[in-house]
Amino acid sequence: MARGIIEFNLNEESNEFKLALNAKEIMSVLWELDQELRSRTKYASDTTSEEVIEALISIRDFLRESMSENNIDFDMYG
Repeated sequence: MARGIIEFNLNEESNEFKLALNAKEIMSVLWELDQELRSRTKYASDTTSEEVIEALISIRDFLRESMSENNIDFDMYG
């Protein structure tokens, strides 16, 4: 069985420690944001302007590109 241990100096790295502890919840928020953006574009009402839809698509693309640039993808989330 492979194991990984991460150590933090809590006096100096308390924020990094909290971030590591909450990584799963942060990933969940990113997933929910991605899905909300998808839903708002896929099921947009007829009254939603094309500019709004394009902006939402652009934001979703930015989110996914930023994640990719940082070697983060939703396949990690499980």
